[in-house]
Amino acid sequence: MTIFESINNNSTKAVELGEAYLKSSHEYYKLKIFEQMTISLSLIMKMILIGGLLFVGFLFLVISGTIALGYLLDNMALGCLIVGSVFALFGIIAYMFRHLISKKVIQIMSPKFFN
Repeated sequence: MTIFESINNNSTKAVELGEAYLKSSHEYYKLKIFEQMTISLSLIMKMILIGGLLFVGFLFLVISGTIALGYLLDNMALGCLIVGSVFALFGIIAYMFRHLISKKVIQIMSPKFFN
C-alpha cells in the first residue's frame, strides 16, 4: 500500500466519521428542539387551563364579596369602590416587584431549557 492510498483511506474514513457525526448531531438537535417545544406548549396549555379556571372562580368570589360588602355598608357603590381600590393597590404592589417576578420566572425556567 502506498502512502497516497493510505492517506486516501484515512481521509475517506474521516469524511465518513464527520458525516456520521453531523447526522447524529442534526438528529440530536431536532430531538432537543422537539423536547423544548413540547415542554413550552405543555406549560402554556397548563397555564391557560389552570389560570382560566382560577380566574373564573376568583371572579365569582370577587363579585360575591363586592355584593356582600355593598349590603354590609348599605351602599353598593361604596362596596365596589373598596374592592376596586384593593385590586388597584395589589396592581401597584405587583408593578413595584416586577423585577423579582421576572427573576423568579427565569430561575424556574432556566434548568428546563439549559440542562
